[in-house]
Amino acid sequence: MPSKIQKLEPDRTTIAIGLEGSANKLGVGIIRHHPRPDKSSPKPPAEILANIRHTYITPPGEGFLPRDTAKHHRSFVVKLVRQALKQSGVSIADIDCVCFTQGPGMGAPLQSVAIAARTISLMWDKPLVGVNHCVGHIEMGREITGATNPVVLYVSGGNTQVIAYSHQRYRIFGETLDIAVGNCLDRFARTLHIPNDPSPGYNIEQLARKGKHYVELPYTVKGMDVSMSGILAYIDGVANDIFGGKPKYTDDGAEITREDLCFSLQETIFAMLVEITERAMAHVGSQQVLIVGGVGCNERLQQMMGMMARDRGGAVYATDERFCIDNGIMIAHAGLLAYETGYRTELEDSVCTQRFRTDEVFLAWRDD
Repeated sequence: MPSKIQKLEPDRTTIAIGLEGSANKLGVGIIRHHPRPDKSSPKPPAEILANIRHTYITPPGEGFLPRDTAKHHRSFVVKLVRQALKQSGVSIADIDCVCFTQGPGMGAPLQSVAIAARTISLMWDKPLVGVNHCVGHIEMGREITGATNPVVLYVSGGNTQVIAYSHQRYRIFGETLDIAVGNCLDRFARTLHIPNDPSPGYNIEQLARKGKHYVELPYTVKGMDVSMSGILAYIDGVANDIFGGKPKYTDDGAEITREDLCFSLQETIFAMLVEITERAMAHVGSQQVLIVGGVGCNERLQQMMGMMARDRGGAVYATDERFCIDNGIMIAHAGLLAYETGYRTELEDSVCTQRFRTDEVFLAWRDD
């Protein structure tokens, strides 16, 4: 993306507001970065001043349409910005830049939040900084966990990627060939008419904990990539048979429940993700795994990844729902990192794109 270079003095504090709205979560965050005491010292931890989120929730069995999600974001963005300013205790004059998600994501919601960011930028006379959603997740995860140079498993409703850093870019080693893991879970939740509050993936996780029998499902790993549409089609068929009055049984005669299906789906797709992550770790020689994205909150995924990492003498890094699930603070943080290197997004370049690849971003703030 085009930018205008304007170097900052290196010895001052910087503050950013970030707006996120790439899917059904609308987030506003305000963050403060402190300068290094001297060039040889590590950068002090970022200070989170506000991190507010509001989720558009649909009835059980329904997904969220782009136009309705965009309407939700337009309805709540002013309220959330005001709340964030009040919670942070900073004034408009204290803020250095307005950061917003430029992609990837759903078109209409992205555009709604981008319009809000442009409006705030013009009203407050602050520069704009467009942020790649995926990079926002990664940088927030690194900041919170302290992971130094991990292999990143990025798993959310719209994205599934295995990533590693090299030469100032996040390189994609593997990804989904069709639907993302979060989308797979969400769509199966609709099949089962599982409530969307607080999220369908969370509710599947709770049901999976009660599952007792594993139902064998297709396992589709193709090199470093995964495919989930076939798994979803298969398990949807089993579920429809069960709820259509055709019960299914295990080999030992136990009737298969929806809890068993949730358990089996999680175990299968998480095993696929562990496999490709381990292969990436071996390739780059890393002993750290950082899990980011909304599905990264899943404790079973963290447990399975932890078992693999420990067998390799490594460790897993993950955050809780405040930072895993889409949020404004990750956009503020990644945007402020770019801003401090002189990056700006001109108004005419602030269009959003649904396909903004993680490896398109030049990481001027990283040189390790």
